[in-house]
Amino acid sequence: MTKNIKNPETFSSVWPVETTEEEPIHIEPYLYDEEVQLHPRRRKLKQPEIIGILPIRNVVVYPGTVTPLAIGRKRSKALLDYAAHNDSVIGLLTQRNPNVDKPGFDDLYSVGTTASVLKVIKLPQGSMHIVVHGITRFKVTGRLGTKPFLKAKVEYIDVNLRMTKKLQALIVSVRQAANRVIALSPNVPEEASVLLENIENPSALADFLAANLSLDIAKKQQLLEEFDPAKRLEQISVILAHQLEVLELSHKIQGRVRESIDKNQREYFLQEQLKAIQTELGQKDLRSDELKQLGQNIAKAKMPKKVEEEALRELDRLSKIPPASPEYSVIRTYLDWVCELPWSIQTKDQLDINKAQRILNSDHYDLTKVKKRILEFLAVRKLNPTGKSPILCFVGPPGVGKTSLGKSIARAMGRKFVRISLGGIRDEADIRGHRRTYIGALPGRILQELRKCGSKNPVFMLDELDKVGSDFRGDPASALLEVLDPEQNFSFTDHYLDQPFNLSSVMFIGTANYTEPVPPALRDRMEVIELPGYTETEKLKIAKKYLIPRQQKEHGLSKSRCGIKDDAILAVIRGYTREAGVRNLERNIAAVCRAIATEIAKGSKRRATITKKDLAKILGPTHFESELALRTGIPGVATALAFTPVGGELLFIESASMPGKGKLQLTGQIGDVMKESAQAAFSIVKANSKKLNINAEQFSKFDYHIHVPAGAIPKDGPSAGIAIYTSLVSLLLGKPTRPDVAMTGEITLRGLVLPIGGLKEKILAAKQAGIKTVILPARNKKDIPDVPAEAKKGMKFQYIKNTNEALKIAMNNH
Repeated sequence: MTKNIKNPETFSSVWPVETTEEEPIHIEPYLYDEEVQLHPRRRKLKQPEIIGILPIRNVVVYPGTVTPLAIGRKRSKALLDYAAHNDSVIGLLTQRNPNVDKPGFDDLYSVGTTASVLKVIKLPQGSMHIVVHGITRFKVTGRLGTKPFLKAKVEYIDVNLRMTKKLQALIVSVRQAANRVIALSPNVPEEASVLLENIENPSALADFLAANLSLDIAKKQQLLEEFDPAKRLEQISVILAHQLEVLELSHKIQGRVRESIDKNQREYFLQEQLKAIQTELGQKDLRSDELKQLGQNIAKAKMPKKVEEEALRELDRLSKIPPASPEYSVIRTYLDWVCELPWSIQTKDQLDINKAQRILNSDHYDLTKVKKRILEFLAVRKLNPTGKSPILCFVGPPGVGKTSLGKSIARAMGRKFVRISLGGIRDEADIRGHRRTYIGALPGRILQELRKCGSKNPVFMLDELDKVGSDFRGDPASALLEVLDPEQNFSFTDHYLDQPFNLSSVMFIGTANYTEPVPPALRDRMEVIELPGYTETEKLKIAKKYLIPRQQKEHGLSKSRCGIKDDAILAVIRGYTREAGVRNLERNIAAVCRAIATEIAKGSKRRATITKKDLAKILGPTHFESELALRTGIPGVATALAFTPVGGELLFIESASMPGKGKLQLTGQIGDVMKESAQAAFSIVKANSKKLNINAEQFSKFDYHIHVPAGAIPKDGPSAGIAIYTSLVSLLLGKPTRPDVAMTGEITLRGLVLPIGGLKEKILAAKQAGIKTVILPARNKKDIPDVPAEAKKGMKFQYIKNTNEALKIAMNNH
């Protein structure tokens, strides 16, 4: 009974065997069971002490196995002829090195298997194939010759076996392991397990498994040379355990993969069944409807030709991908974004100049420059509808109405309004979007907001431009260069969309408190319009026209039930706020309205009118008081004017001397530029001590300390230079400065006074503090017309070119 056993995983599926000199060939092995051993022809074979040796390579033949071999060498053919005529067995010895074509005894292992030739097949090329049956082990004891074939004296190995409980347990264990291996090997036939169970002899069982295990030649030869069946079974048990572990792990992995594939196939099968059922019922195919709807959306969007071609190409891809594929949702989301962007949708500009002017005036008080620029743009658009939109940047302190002004401009032009805050943004992808390769990718904020507003020409406000950050993820400010450049933004390319989108019809408006943090390249692309702080009268009018009515409405109060006198509003402006804008003023008005609403809700009052004397009860004691006369009443104190993000401020420069060696100490959390101004002022005083009637010996006997109060607030800039100089001279001469004089200006070592910025804010701060005379650099005289007439009313401006002129004005009463 002959069996053909094939196992590509654990058992050898292909065996390289004895070859011709030209090409190696591969033949599948055959095994047979105990019925072959009872074949009558086997009993007639001779097994003499001297036998012919057939060298084989890349295979080890075990007793009880039937193996095909390819014969091509002359000595091998001569041996087969001799064995056929004499009914003799042949000895099979494996080559140590398979690359040797004419092996001698030194090239062969010394232990092999005797075999009988069951079948010979001669081929046309002169080679032949034979099928041999292994009989028993032998060991070479003498080398007798090499011609016409190898001859050797051999000793046959008899197996003496004593069955013990341990051996029986080992046989059971090996059988179980082998059966498990066969069960996990899908290409092994069921007959293998049957054959395995029918082998009772431990030696035959070990040889059967050794012949079929996937091992290297050296390991197979080692098993052949192990004459003790028990030890041979132990070694095979270890090999089976290792291969079983690998097979189980492989089976587990394949199971997971198969489960995933089966799930997808099941979903696909059910989808196809659903389609067939819907067709039979006369219902529409949902996926076909979806693809058709997407095609209609693409056509309806009226996008540019190249973008439409790309969208249709993605739609074609989508139609070929099963819905269960992850790529399906990525393409579907992309097409939704492409279709929903306003490629051709825009609002019609309202080009009635007079109407636009009325809207701007009703929403905001003053801001003449900004309103004039918007009306100019509308006039140009009326004459040239295809002109480019301006890119403006509003710069000013908080609370002056930069953001609300953007809404008012959109209303005046009849456009939609979009605002995004850039404060704290550090990732370039916030502007340009992420590429589609990333999970959860989306377009940047620019296209997201355009999609929400549904128009390609809104008023688009980029808030807090001066607070944009940058790190390893990119520089958002650099990404804005393309957005805010009229020569480039007609083809703005978002990373997600990967197609150009025309932003040239969008009116971009940026806002910032400072222009210095904005990169120069970005600042160069915008038309900067400064929004200075409001005067006291302007704040009063804004409060009466805008803030009080808005807060009355928010608190459910009518004008007849809630009134606030002008003196109360002025008291709030002077004593409870100190700002360039009106944000804190509105908060205090809201607090007053809440107090009135509480009284009316309780029923204690039906209406209320707030005067100045009522404020202390509602808002508490005043927060700001003038300390001007006290601070300037002694020598060594001068009043400087400073510009901050919240408007103008008064700075009191204090100088003091103490016994020492002429050192200069600076305090008050001042910056490097201000420190250098103080050093320059000190040097000018020392250099001109004789002209100023100052005893030069004082500089070597005293140390000097310059302090700027409000030490918790950082201060910097060169504009306090003239005030520091005046403070030092006042100290050294022992003469106080005038309490109604404030000054600003940068100084040089030659004593010249250079121009400064923030003039309007500084003059407003001086006005609010009760200053009557302001000393300014002569080169700032040209900026005075920009200062509101109300701020200049009752004030005297003195223009100086050098430090000596400042001393004459600040100390002329002494």
